[in-house]
Amino acid sequence: QVQVVESGGGLVQAGGSLRLSCAASGRANGGSGMGWFRQAPGKEREFVAAIRWNGYITFYRDYASSVQGRFTISGDNAKNTMYLQMNSLKPEDTAVYYCAAGHPLRVGRLESDYDHWGQGTQVTVSS
Repeated sequence: QVQVVESGGGLVQAGGSLRLSCAASGRANGGSGMGWFRQAPGKEREFVAAIRWNGYITFYRDYASSVQGRFTISGDNAKNTMYLQMNSLKPEDTAVYYCAAGHPLRVGRLESDYDHWGQGTQVTVSS
């Protein structure tokens, strides 16, 4: 059974940075596909970023327009861990951030692209 666990959330001032991590366990070999979504209070969960990699080669990255240029998604094959480096944070980035994992050839912007979800980690950006 694949499990994904997020870490790294917290409170930061606007303009600051945070790095989220997502560790996946129980995954079979053959590449990785993972993504980040977020849900702000009173809003629906939305796509943030996705990545596909095989071994040490990353062959796909995608970002929501609202985070393009500020957030960077990356993967560590040896640790089976994904990261989301968030810079220039804004109050509107405040949300619970969820990590998700799926087939490395399928993950994208839709929640249905993913098979396994973490519990979420809170990110709060103060103005």
